[in-house]
Amino acid sequence: MISILFLGIFASCSSKKSGLEAQAKKGPIAPPVLNTDMFIVAATPLSDNISLPGNILANEVSEIHPEISGRLTLLNIAEGKTVAAGELLGKIYDGDLRAQLSKLSIQLQQAQRTAKRYEELLKIQGVSQQEYDEHLLNISNIKADMAIVHSNIKRTEIRAPFSGALGLKLVSPGAYVTPATILTTIRQNTQLKLDFSLPEKYAIKIQVGQLVYFKMENNAKEYSAKIMATERGIAEDSRSLNVRALVMNNDGQILPGNFVEVTTNFAPDPNAIMVPTQAVIPQARGKKIALFKEGTAFFQDVETGLRDTSMVQITRGLKVGDTIIVSGIMSLRPNSKVSLGKIVNK
Repeated sequence: MISILFLGIFASCSSKKSGLEAQAKKGPIAPPVLNTDMFIVAATPLSDNISLPGNILANEVSEIHPEISGRLTLLNIAEGKTVAAGELLGKIYDGDLRAQLSKLSIQLQQAQRTAKRYEELLKIQGVSQQEYDEHLLNISNIKADMAIVHSNIKRTEIRAPFSGALGLKLVSPGAYVTPATILTTIRQNTQLKLDFSLPEKYAIKIQVGQLVYFKMENNAKEYSAKIMATERGIAEDSRSLNVRALVMNNDGQILPGNFVEVTTNFAPDPNAIMVPTQAVIPQARGKKIALFKEGTAFFQDVETGLRDTSMVQITRGLKVGDTIIVSGIMSLRPNSKVSLGKIVNK
């Protein structure tokens, strides 16, 4: 009985060994061939336009403050009015200063008469040259004091620093004001500034004098602006270039503080390489695309540029005529065997 059982176990082991030997002779099981869709790379005209947020600023803006403290005797601020540079906006009481000026004027006349007498006495040697010079010095001192008072009287006048539109009036006639008091604001709105930030990769393309276009919310009209200056370096926090453009506000519809959408127009690329966005495989360091060559998948490092909802520009790593895989990408491994399903851009 034991002999029969031993013979049965031996026969079973021999059978399994023979099966494994047969499988080893056949070699490893080949992985399945993946059926995938392909995209053939071709040159495509690409208009290099981008939209960016921007802000409208007054070309010039300033708060109006008095230079000295005192009581307002005149306030010529019409809210919203456009004024010329140098126009009188207010006046501070200057009666005390004018009294000083009158006093100095009388002193000057007296000093000049005295100096005239000393000049005649000097001719007959009735006084010394030093005495005569002291009276001339007194005249010069009085004139200097008068110039100071004239300057202080001028400082009681509050004038527009440049042509522009006045803001809201913040004080009333008769109020006591100091240099810290804001009377109103003035803005130059016939010309405005447009500020926006351009991504780093476009920094070398922007040129002073180039036109950009913008639209405001709830206004279908498209306005233009001319690039007037850029920062001389890239902002480290945003990796962008700050740009300023000049806007002519001919219709008066654009206001400082408006948020706008800016469109830049760069020279189009007639030979851009565009591929479906799903073909690009994000990596920890860079991006890859699966290439199809003679039934095998290969992975190629690429760099991307512009993109829209369905396509992305490849700036390095592909050439016209390459065939790339656009489906089943997550199942691919290097040197995977693939077969052509369909060409999606035919």
